Amino acid sequence: MKKLLPTSTAGSLPKPSWLAQPETLWSPWKLKGQALSAGKKDALCLSLQDQQHASIDIVSDGEQTRQHFVTTFIEHLNGVDFEKRKTVKIRDRYDASVPTVVGPVSRTKPVFVEDAKFLRQQTKQPIKWALPGPMTMIDTLYDDHYKSREKLAWEFAKILNQEAKELAAIGVDIIQFDEPAFNVFFDDVNDWGIACLERAIEGLTCETAVHICYGYGIKANTDWKKTLGTEWRQYEEVFPKLQQSSIDIISLECHNSHVPIELLELIRGKKVMVGAIDVATNTIESPEEVANTLREALKYVDADKLYPCTNCGMAPLPHQIATAKLSALSAGAEIVRQELANTNSDGIHDD
Repeated sequence: MKKLLPTSTAGSLPKPSWLAQPETLWSPWKLKGQALSAGKKDALCLSLQDQQHASIDIVSDGEQTRQHFVTTFIEHLNGVDFEKRKTVKIRDRYDASVPTVVGPVSRTKPVFVEDAKFLRQQTKQPIKWALPGPMTMIDTLYDDHYKSREKLAWEFAKILNQEAKELAAIGVDIIQFDEPAFNVFFDDVNDWGIACLERAIEGLTCETAVHICYGYGIKANTDWKKTLGTEWRQYEEVFPKLQQSSIDIISLECHNSHVPIELLELIRGKKVMVGAIDVATNTIESPEEVANTLREALKYVDADKLYPCTNCGMAPLPHQIATAKLSALSAGAEIVRQELANTNSDGIHDD
């Protein structure tokens, strides 16, 4: 990105009420067959328009074509039985009924490539596409075949790499891997989780990102956050190794979190998508609040590497709230952009 402080979203945006139940995760589709296929494209275009109207610089599909950021990818793979379900604890936080791995996992055809190609045709702006990360994928399943989290994660990493290469080939500018599990399973992340992520991005020609957050603004997550104390230092566990990795961008949660902002020093040199919008509240940030978050981050992130973003996806939020938050993100980024431009021009003038 040539533009300073390019804005983007972390992932999902609200779906229209005619496509799925609003403000709900994993909401069933209201359409079927060809009507569903057409409806997803219409929703993607509307989501893109919302982002453009809010002056978002790096746009996405808003995950309009996906029921869920993890399972929609998995349901297109071989080796996973969605009828055979087990209850597991997701990220040590809440119980969920999940599919079972019953045999070797494999990908026989592209999953999101046609959707991404459609988005690419709609805009000349940089586009970002999100994929689930290997560790978050294994945390959303019951494994009755490999009997090893690590073995299954490596298999998923290979599959994700196949998909990512095809996404890059049709013009996706940034491929983001969503890894909220990186904030929970620290030993595994450092032992093999980051290595699996490296396998997933192997040979990619586009930019790559990893999104690590404290989750959607749903009750299970907000309740968990209340147990974390006054300082959320989880990033401290994984940042040193991520700083050494070949991933280009790290996306994290900052605004209204208790993350000590100085932890960003641990990833100095990386591009950082700084979450400046709280997705766990309907309160709309003022541009000045956004600007304050970005100013704090600029103490530890070089200006040409700072990408203002949302904390996480906004699918559970009302549509009007989400779009207002996007506008606030852009307005806050513009405030800081102008401040940086003035500082630079002053510096040039002084010389």
